[in-house]
Amino acid sequence: MRSIIVPILFFTLQVFSQNTISHPISSTPPKVTIEAVSFMQGHWRGEAFGGITEEIWAPPLGGSMMFCFKLVVNGNVSFYELGHIRELDGSLIYELKHFNADMTAWEEKEEVQQFKLVKVEKDKVFFEGFTFERVGENEVVIYALIDGEKDKPKEVTFNFKRL
Repeated sequence: MRSIIVPILFFTLQVFSQNTISHPISSTPPKVTIEAVSFMQGHWRGEAFGGITEEIWAPPLGGSMMFCFKLVVNGNVSFYELGHIRELDGSLIYELKHFNADMTAWEEKEEVQQFKLVKVEKDKVFFEGFTFERVGENEVVIYALIDGEKDKPKEVTFNFKRL
């Protein structure tokens, strides 16, 4: 019995120690509109990955919010992301593509990274592997699960201030 409880307890502590969550296969995404993430609109700057991060989010329009992201390390663009959060089937989906500094894509031409909505709380919106949090009128935090060492996911925090 103990051999079963210890792994379950360890897994539970790992899940609750993170700010990101996954979408249970059997559950239905919450019903919300794009207004749930409207707090993201604006021009934001922060630091991560040893450089300066910048995101620009357009206001909601047409059931979506588009964004662009760039990472600048040692004065040079490291990579970009382009994407949006859009309404889909009464819920939201977060979609993006990555690009090198010369705009060559990381993903194949038809491939898009997609993250379904998991849940919405006051000032927090959870997608599969991403959480958007409003800390204040001029500060947001994005938590992202990325590939870590030995393919073990690692949570990265992007703390942004409004420009």
